[in-house]
Amino acid sequence: MEQVAVQDIYPEELSHCYGCGRLNEHGMHVRTLWDGDETVAVYMPKPFHTAIPGYVYGGLTASLIDCHGTGSAAAAAYRFAGREPGTDPAFRFVTASLQVDFLRPTPMGVPLTLRGVIVEIKERKVIVEISVTADSIICSRGKVVAVQMPETMIAGKRKE
Repeated sequence: MEQVAVQDIYPEELSHCYGCGRLNEHGMHVRTLWDGDETVAVYMPKPFHTAIPGYVYGGLTASLIDCHGTGSAAAAAYRFAGREPGTDPAFRFVTASLQVDFLRPTPMGVPLTLRGVIVEIKERKVIVEISVTADSIICSRGKVVAVQMPETMIAGKRKE
């Protein structure tokens, strides 16, 4: 049986992100799962994610780290609260800070594996360190400081 990713249980109004929103038909559909105490996501770059022939565009890597980081934060928040994913109120995080270190060129044509480690969790903030590997070689590392999404970002609750 396939595991349910945290993005699969986001409420519809919070499922439109280009990186991880299941309702964004043009999006990347990043899916964050638990693997023990780490989070994991796998993404296969498309030919249009090219920087130069044979290598992935660094912006894609940064986007993957960003969305896997916020997904990891949501998954960790449910665990920290002792709640099942998908229970209300929903945990949804946005990026307060994104740091990416590009260690070596990322090859095109192989799946990229993202692994997240929760390094800090507080009531409204989670810090996640993420590695991106291709063929078991770490190509980049990142750190995401994720904060709970303010209610004013939810459609219908914005202050105009």
